Amino acid sequence: MKLDRLARFAAAFAPEAAQPGRRHSNALLHLFFSFGLLGLFAVAVVDASFIPLPLPGITDIMIIVMAAQHHNWLLLIPIATAGSALGGYLSYQVGHSGGVAFMERRLSAATAKRIRDWMERHAILSVALPALLPPPMPLSPFVLAAGAIHMERKQFLTTFTISRAVRHTIAVWLGFHYGRHILHLWNRLSAQYAHPILIAIWTIIALSCALGVWRLYRASRASGAYPASHPNTTVS
Repeated sequence: MKLDRLARFAAAFAPEAAQPGRRHSNALLHLFFSFGLLGLFAVAVVDASFIPLPLPGITDIMIIVMAAQHHNWLLLIPIATAGSALGGYLSYQVGHSGGVAFMERRLSAATAKRIRDWMERHAILSVALPALLPPPMPLSPFVLAAGAIHMERKQFLTTFTISRAVRHTIAVWLGFHYGRHILHLWNRLSAQYAHPILIAIWTIIALSCALGVWRLYRASRASGAYPASHPNTTVS
């Protein structure tokens, strides 16, 4: 299972998370992990949008790590899902407002056409699979296309939200069952190099999230300037 690989990969980015309640010796690391559920929500918003992050699947990694810390799964799943739903909806709205012309500015014309054609035949499946499967399965082209071809908003949100909730539930399960063991092993093998790596990666992630929110906001405002050259029928 690809999400199981993410559980192992998560160890490389939070080696001290295996010890719940412990304050990180490095102040910067403590700051990043103190973002907690709010940070998870913000990352989930950007991760589910068309704004790229430096580490694909970072939401899953954060969930696995936080589950390993024994965070309440009744909070982890809905907060991550709400963030993902918001990010997906914003991207859907960008595609909806800008139409096919805007989508083709983000993708090649041939790729955009293939995605549109497939989505018109398999609307629900084309949203559910990218939202459910972890990287390297692409997400943003399908979310943009759902808006560009005017897939029914309620249908999109329902399919996307349920699929992300299932994916986040699996990530929580992996964290509860494997997270602490993986992180403990990483602590022993890479304690000498963990802090510099963590500082660099979490700094990049934090800056990317801030830039991603700004770009998402600008794109949502600018998308209305593109002609909505989309099919007249609504996909349902």
